[in-house]
Amino acid sequence: MAGSSNGRVVPAAYPPPVDSPREFIKRGLDGEDELIEVGVAIVGGGTAGLACANRLLQLLADDPETLERLGEVPVAVLEKAKTCGGHNLSGAVMRPQALQELYPDLSREDWRKEGFAFGEVDKEAVYMLPSAKSKIRIPPPPPFKNHGNEVISVAALARYQQRIAEEAGAYILTETAATQLVVEDGAVVGVRSGDKGRGKDGEPLGNFEPGTDIKAQATVLADGCWGSLTGAAIREFELDESREPQVWELGVKEVWKVTRPLDRLIHTIGPWPLKLSKRYGQIGGTWIYPMKDERTGDDLVSIGFVVDLEYADATTSAHDLLQQFKLHPLVRGILEGGERVAWGAKALPGGGYWSMPKLTMPGALLVGDAGGMVDTVSLKGVHHSILSGKLAAEAIYDQLTRGVPLESYEQKIENSLTGKELYEVRNTRQPFQMGFIRGGPLVNLAIATKGKLPPGRWPWHKNDEQGMFIGKTADSYPRPDNRYTFDKLSSVFITGNATRDDAPNHIRVQRSVPREVAETWKWMCPAGVYEIPEDAPETGNVDVIVNYTNCVQCGAITAKGGRLTPPEGGDGPLYTIT
Repeated sequence: MAGSSNGRVVPAAYPPPVDSPREFIKRGLDGEDELIEVGVAIVGGGTAGLACANRLLQLLADDPETLERLGEVPVAVLEKAKTCGGHNLSGAVMRPQALQELYPDLSREDWRKEGFAFGEVDKEAVYMLPSAKSKIRIPPPPPFKNHGNEVISVAALARYQQRIAEEAGAYILTETAATQLVVEDGAVVGVRSGDKGRGKDGEPLGNFEPGTDIKAQATVLADGCWGSLTGAAIREFELDESREPQVWELGVKEVWKVTRPLDRLIHTIGPWPLKLSKRYGQIGGTWIYPMKDERTGDDLVSIGFVVDLEYADATTSAHDLLQQFKLHPLVRGILEGGERVAWGAKALPGGGYWSMPKLTMPGALLVGDAGGMVDTVSLKGVHHSILSGKLAAEAIYDQLTRGVPLESYEQKIENSLTGKELYEVRNTRQPFQMGFIRGGPLVNLAIATKGKLPPGRWPWHKNDEQGMFIGKTADSYPRPDNRYTFDKLSSVFITGNATRDDAPNHIRVQRSVPREVAETWKWMCPAGVYEIPEDAPETGNVDVIVNYTNCVQCGAITAKGGRLTPPEGGDGPLYTIT
């Protein structure tokens, strides 16, 4: 069968209608009277992009000559959300070193006063869950040893970084999507911001505002793990040559206000509620993190489920698996009497060291998730984002002041804590492609030997090349009771999603696809974007309904046969405490 693997339907055989270089690369700048000139343009106001902005402004504060050469706007940050951090979501337990280096005058007590940190980890527990009722406590594997780390809100950290950057002179353009990378004579010379005020069919409405070319002496792509500009740059400059393909994971997270404080960090590593059989291809894990809001006095917990997007059963749903997980006695006892106050979803790069693209190109570089800098073994990425942003700023400053090529950033990353940590777990996740039972011992070996065994370079294949079938994972999902378990649409509601009903569609998928692909999208999407009509045939092709205004821009569709493209600035969720 065409588009099949071992008799299963492969999503990659039904690619989205997207021509990345043609759509997201602009050849040449507009005339001088029609563009904005800045010193350094940073695409993305998350932790990586803002770390870059803050570090660069620290360096420029002691160098008025270079600051003047960068013009009236030395640093500009383009952020598509309503505020920096509005689309940011993470576990999140952070190793403190990178933030301490970036803001050396800020104590950890100051972090808590600023509202983005909730306490130092001093107790932790790791459980295996053999079934829906049982648990076995195990010694924490090395990746899950978090003593001394900090529980934080990534959204709140980004808002803090935004404030510090603006006080130092950065120009923060929120509600501004960067939709094209501007390339001239083989080098990146800036970006173009997206139009605003277009209707469903692209027609200009009464409040229409055209986008603008933003010319920059250096450009930083911090647009996340599915960034359209990063994707276009990778193709344009062949940044993935000799690299493994990027693979993805999807995390769904809730924050609960609880009646009793949780006194320790908790991780579970399954196998429940996932299926052990290699046929299903399911790998994932959970977290429960204690948080204390010092301003309100509320005791909170962050609870989340992460699943590799390598799975084969089309009915696998990270959102519904989280709802199921919350009914385990271990979890229900923590949440009893509590109230859900936040929900969110986000994809993250899971390929690690071998899947990281080349991080520089003429005129631009990649930081954070855009460069694939996440350790999915330990669920850590925030300190890598901060450190990469800091090192990027130093590389840009070296170029501006001493003519050092931007490529120096590559070696800075390689020699850093980020390069070391990612290299040690370089072959840690790939064995799970063999299944949980067969791959687990090799994963443990890789962790114990810090990557020395198994030797060599273990390959990946793209998630959308996995053959899909309609299995039975969904049979065990609980019905929403609106007390402990909730449906997708009520969850989207509490994100503050503000996408206009008449906004242009920012999601690209083929509308007529095999039932297996349609079911994959329907179950995978945590926001209920994809629907299958009730009268659709049980086999063969079906016509998919795309409710794109529900989208929380998690990006998972990009991994399984579709494409998330830049929305209008200001659309999407507004995360606050996640």
